[in-house]
Formats: sequence, C-alpha cells, structure tokens
Amino acid sequence: MFNDQNNKTPQPRPPLTGGRPNRFALFFFLVIVGIFIAYFFRNDTPAVKEISYSAFTNYLERDEISSVKIMDTNIIEGTFRDNTGGLKQFKTLIPYQDPSLLPTLRERGINVSGAVTGVSPWRIFMEFLPWLIGFGFIWFMMRNMQGTGNKAFQFGKSRAKRYQDEGKKTTFADVAGQVDAKYELEEVVSFLKSPQKFTKMGARIPKGVLLVGMPGTGKTLMAKAVAGEAGVAYFHMSGSDFVEMFVGVGASRVRDLFEQGRKNAPCIIFIDELDAVGRTRGAGYGGGHDEREQTLNQLLVEMDGFDSKDGVIILAATNRPDVLDPALLRPGRFDRQVVVAMPDIKEREAILKIHAEKIPLSTEVDLGRIARATPGMSGAEIANLVNEAALFAARQDKPTVEMPDFEEARDKVLMGVARKTLVVSEKERRMTAIHEAGHALLHYFLKNADPLHKVTIVPHGRALGMAMSLPLEDSYSRTRGWIEDRIVICYGGWVAEKLFYDETTTGTKQDLQQATEMARRMVCEWGMTEEMGPVTYGQEDEPIFIGKEIARHKEYSEDTARLIDGAVKKILDTAKGFAETILLAHKDELEKLSDALIARETLIDDEVRSILGLPPRENSATLSVPLGETPSPTPEA
Repeated sequence: MFNDQNNKTPQPRPPLTGGRPNRFALFFFLVIVGIFIAYFFRNDTPAVKEISYSAFTNYLERDEISSVKIMDTNIIEGTFRDNTGGLKQFKTLIPYQDPSLLPTLRERGINVSGAVTGVSPWRIFMEFLPWLIGFGFIWFMMRNMQGTGNKAFQFGKSRAKRYQDEGKKTTFADVAGQVDAKYELEEVVSFLKSPQKFTKMGARIPKGVLLVGMPGTGKTLMAKAVAGEAGVAYFHMSGSDFVEMFVGVGASRVRDLFEQGRKNAPCIIFIDELDAVGRTRGAGYGGGHDEREQTLNQLLVEMDGFDSKDGVIILAATNRPDVLDPALLRPGRFDRQVVVAMPDIKEREAILKIHAEKIPLSTEVDLGRIARATPGMSGAEIANLVNEAALFAARQDKPTVEMPDFEEARDKVLMGVARKTLVVSEKERRMTAIHEAGHALLHYFLKNADPLHKVTIVPHGRALGMAMSLPLEDSYSRTRGWIEDRIVICYGGWVAEKLFYDETTTGTKQDLQQATEMARRMVCEWGMTEEMGPVTYGQEDEPIFIGKEIARHKEYSEDTARLIDGAVKKILDTAKGFAETILLAHKDELEKLSDALIARETLIDDEVRSILGLPPRENSATLSVPLGETPSPTPEA
C-alpha cells in the first residue's frame, strides 16, 4: 500500500464471513458425505461361501441342504450343514437350465423361497454422484461470495480496507523529516486521543486534512502514522475505487464508507488520490452530470453533515490540489492543507538511515555524502536507490553494500540501465565523445553553472552519453544567471559537433528543446528580459479533466507575439555565441577531453581537472566513488 515502507504495514483483519464459519461448514459437509458413503458401502451380511453347482447337487443328494433361495432364476443362495452339524451359508450360480431342480427340492422337503437381487451400493453412489457435485459447487460459490463480501450483489458497498492493532504500528518515528507536516498533524492525534481537551474550550478540530505533495514524498505513510500514533482504526480507500461503470455505485460507496466510520469511531478515513474523484465539476468532456460528479456531490454532502464530535477524521492525499473542486477545500470540509514537501539534505540522510537499517553496509559508506548527491529525490526514490544498491551487491556476492553499489544504483535510477553491450561504430562513438566533452568543458568557464560531476559516453537508456552536474547545496529557486548558463551548456554539444565536423546530429534534439523551453519561460513567465519587462504573457491551457498542459493560450496581440519570438531568439543566439566563443578558444582542451572519454568512457570532476590542468576544486564534496544529481538532458547522439 505504501511505496517506500519497511513491511511495517499491519495486515488487514480477515472478513468475518470468510474465516472460522466457513471452515466449520466445510467440516460439516465432509462429515455428511462420509456418513452417506459409509451407509451405502456397509456390509451387514455374514460371510457367504461360493460353491460350484456340482458341489451343490452333491450336498443335495446327501440331504445336507437345509434351505434354498432362488434369485433372478440363475443364482441360488441357502444354508447347508457342515461336518460339525453347524449351518453355513452358500451361494452358487446355475450354469444351465435344470428342469429337475425344483422337483428334487420338493421331494426332499427343502424350504424354497425366491427373491430379486438388490441394487449394488456402487451403482447407488454413482447415481447420486452428480447431485453431490452440484451441491458441492453451490456451497463453494456461496462461500466465495461470503468471503469477498458478496460482490455479486453488493456493488454499492465500500471497498475500504481496515487496519487496526495488528502487527507493528507505523508512527511518526517511521517518517523521517517532515517536521512541519508532523506538527500540523499532531493536533489531529491529540484530538483523537483526548477530544475533551478541545471541546471544553469550544474549539472544533478540522473535519478534513488534505495532504499535498509530490509523488513519493510519503503522504500515505504520514496518514498511516497518524492512525498509529492515535491508536485508532484506519480505513484506507483510493479515490478511483468509488467510481464504477454502474450509475449510483460511487455515491452508494461514499455513504457506506462514512457509515463504517461512524460505527468504528474514533477512526481515520483516508482517501488516497483524491483528485480521481474530486476534480472540479463541469470539467468532463462527457457533460456535467456524470457518475464521477454524482460521487463527488455525495462526498460533499457527507462531509458537510459529518459531526467532528463523532471522533472521525477524514484524511486525503493528492499531488494535484489545483484541480480539486473548490467546494471540497472550503472550511467545514477539508479545512487544512498540509504540505508534505520533498526532503532536504538532512531529511534525505534520515530517510537513508531508515532504509539502510535493513541492509549490511560497508564501513566506508557515508550516508551524508549520498544524501548530498541525491538532490530532488523523494522518499520513495531514495528507498528504491537503497534497494537497487543492495541488489547490485548481492549480484556480485559481496558481504556488504559498498559505495560503488550506490553509484551503480544511482546511475540506474536516474539514467536507466547501462547498455554496455550496445555496439556503436567508432565514428559515432567519437562524435558522442566530442558532444559530451562540449557539455562538460563549459562547466569550468561559466560563473553560475553547477560544478561538473561526471561525464560519460556509456549508453544509458536511449542516450548514448551524458554529462551531469552536482549543485553545491539544495536550491528552491533559480537566478537569471544560472538559467542563462544552463542554456549555454545545452548548446555545448551542438557547437562542439559543428566545430569539429561542420555538421550536427539528431542527438542535439533534447538539448535544443530544453534551451528553447527555458528561454521562452524567461520571457513569458519569469520576466527576465529587458525587451518584454516583468510581465507574464499567455496562459497555459490545461483542461482539469485531463490535468495536462496541451497548449498556451494567447492573450496578446500579434505584435507582442513577434516581440516575444524576437526576445527568445536573442537569448538563444547569445547563449550559442557564448558557447562558440568558449569552445573555440579552448579547442585543444576539448579535443584532449574527448580523447580521454574515448579511452576511459567515464570521467569524474577530479579526473577532468587533471586532464585540463586545472587545480582541484576547494571544499570539493566529490565522492571517491561519484554520485550526482538528476542528469542534465544530453544527447541521444
């Protein structure tokens, strides 16, 4: 249920209809079948001696036969006296028509009777077998319907999963960082533990708390921790579980979910991915009155009539709060929004420590350096990084996880699996080296650029090479100088190819796209040009139902559009010219760096500085085995 948790999720209780009662029913059914079989296969008759017909006639002549029963005209059963004078039963088959048999029996005064052979128990069992199979199938179907909550007839029942007091609880101690979010949620925990503390002051606890954050930041884990801290029942349901193809099912499930909450108060109801059901009404292409909107309307009604004194708190999580219906966010429904932010360097280190407890670490591993080398990673991505490092170590039969394993894991997570077996021609390989050397070299001659971390021509994913930079510290906003230098670096590959081969490759596509996008946003969104001034131009057309930008709506004249295009082109031309000036002045270093890449495939910052004859970077945090940030877009040469 959670992306990055340590198997600490308590397992749900088994359904009340799917446990012991079903086992008792199965036992009872098997007992009935056993009695049935034993009854028809029982053998109450004493042992019968089978004799030949000639032996029977001999016994008859010696007057040793006492009684005879003729069955089906060809079978004789009866009793005879043995040597001791006792009676024994016999059975014989008449092999031929014997007209003298009955007169002989009458002459000797033997008691003669007749009977019809009964049906065999095996035949009876075979006739009843289809009925037994039918009853067994019906019982199995009824058991399945009970075990699954009778889904065939209960579409409108809530699919919320309940967790309570089973296994190890998830608490705030299991959530690294997020101090501000924990502080906000501690009020919820305090209310669930002692509501009278707030009610006697006339205070009203928020009915609903909306957890907002990027994917993988731990919103679901935070909600689980609130329930674990408060020690109350926890109902979990995804927003997409409400809506089905049948009309009215979603609204019915909302009613049932809130009814369960009232019966199990105090409790927490957690709705994950709220935007799946809570998007703004009227935004669908299928018209305003659809099943999703009926479900949302019912959710609004239930939350509006929900009494906070019931001890039920509604938590919800989304990474798209901008598309939610305003009625959901008004006071009285989701009163409070708690931001679950991306972790900073200290929080990343704390997350690493939690996940590293499960694996054997080498003494040389420095989690602080790894945390610094993973800016922009969420908790889920860090958990995946640790897991991938452990997999790399296990693959090589290492006793502990070492720094090179984290390096391989980081490259795989950020860039994709290294395609070391990909066959690349020598010419294409050299062009890739020139391209990446152009990106890498510019990092050393731009004042605002992040320091180079690694440059490689080993193919990863769809890219034949990559140059990565590592910021000195976490940054939450960017200056104009940094953006302009970033655009210059994007043109490094294009200019290097043009300088050496007088032509460029298709591998520059992603570089040019990124450069153009940043330049246009500088002009239209960030007000970073003198020509256009600090004004925002245009508006993103983003249908709420789709949740994806499809176009930029023009709210300006054609003359302004020409000015915007001119400002964007000026930024790009200036950056390209600056890249040409630097690389042309250092063409020998560029060629030397590309030769080193061809020979060694991967170079880190210290190695590049040694090749270029530059002094080591002061206060360098480069690892002995390098780690870096999210790779800057580079060629798919």
